[in-house]
Amino acid sequence: MRRNLTIFPLCTSQRGFSMLEILITLVIIATALLGTAGLQIYAMRMGQSGQFRTQAVFLASDLAERMEANKTAAVAGAYVTSNTTPLVTGTNCLTSACDSTSLADYDLEQWSTDVTNLLPQPTWTVTQTTAGNPSTYRITLNWVDRSSDKNSHGETFTYIATRTVSN
Repeated sequence: MRRNLTIFPLCTSQRGFSMLEILITLVIIATALLGTAGLQIYAMRMGQSGQFRTQAVFLASDLAERMEANKTAAVAGAYVTSNTTPLVTGTNCLTSACDSTSLADYDLEQWSTDVTNLLPQPTWTVTQTTAGNPSTYRITLNWVDRSSDKNSHGETFTYIATRTVSN
């Protein structure tokens, strides 16, 4: 038996065309997947930046509430500090009685530990802008976040809160 190959004349002239279509489709799909992955990474980075900003607000509020709870020391200026000021490590006020100055030292020690643990490369200052009764404090938190490229050290963000305390 002899086969007649002239029945399918178009098959011989279009060899590999389906393979080319498949390769082009794969390139398009791969490009779309890489773009989607890039958007996911960007969204995760922005979400983490939002988390750091929220942490800064909570940390400043935490210190302000500690000042409100210890008004005598706050009015006296005991909560003035910065990340370059050596902290006084003294009495653990959870397990033993403390006076107002010891409680302020304990509060600052606990708060600075929280800031160091929760924000990337943090710096802070707590200044008494108005002394006396009432006393006004300015809490400034800085942290470094979102480096845009491999050579950049990131962008510094700042959160500033003020609190007035009267005895």
